[in-house]
Amino acid sequence: MAEHTKQRIVVKVGTSTLTHDSGALDLRSMEHLVRTLADLHGMGHEVILVTSGAIAVGTAKLGLSERPKELRMKQAAAAVGQCRMMHIYDKLFSEYNRSVAQILLTGDDVEIPQRAEHLRSTFSALLEMGVIPVVNENDSVSSAEIETGRHKVLGDNDTLSAIVARLCGADLLVLLSDIDGLYDADPHTHPNATLIHQVRSLTPEILEMASGAGRRGTGGMATKLSAARIAMDAGCDMVITNGSRTEDLYGIAEGQDIGTRFLAAR
Repeated sequence: MAEHTKQRIVVKVGTSTLTHDSGALDLRSMEHLVRTLADLHGMGHEVILVTSGAIAVGTAKLGLSERPKELRMKQAAAAVGQCRMMHIYDKLFSEYNRSVAQILLTGDDVEIPQRAEHLRSTFSALLEMGVIPVVNENDSVSSAEIETGRHKVLGDNDTLSAIVARLCGADLLVLLSDIDGLYDADPHTHPNATLIHQVRSLTPEILEMASGAGRRGTGGMATKLSAARIAMDAGCDMVITNGSRTEDLYGIAEGQDIGTRFLAAR
């Protein structure tokens, strides 16, 4: 993709990138991310940020010794954490003269056609006005449905980000994770595992490479491949890359071989 090509880019950042092991926000990581996204926006790209971390941040903010196990306490922690995160995002983006908007979603918002159409119009209006939407699942409302399995539409922010990319007609979806991309074997147990730079089709062999969840997040490689299917079917490329190097987003936007790129059918 040429450097001058203006794209609509959805960037999903996971809990492991946004927080320390203690659950407290990693402010340096957030600042690097915001600066890069603000710069991409300044280059003419339209940027949508899908962020995780509300429950982890709320847990730390409330001084709890561990992530709550009771559902209502998880929802309470999410409400506190989301407020804290948006305050910091707004502050950091404002330093680069960028405006942000908060959008919290439930499964019904993307499943019910009329709601989805209103949502699409909202995204369109925000992007038209140069605003960067910051999206998360509305955990305080939807966690009950997700954890009981009664209405599992979103379930994790990898899937959510792919649905947002499809809804907005995005050109590129980037999943910032705690791993460099998709390997032909688990790199934690196989030191000689090879990073796969391009995937053109989600073959059974590719799907077999998926394994467990990340360190502090809920999404493992399996959820990322599921997100890739949604994005690719919608005509959107998807890249999995390491969130510790947010500056790589520049090269990814240019089409460089960074992380693993899942190529949508053209």
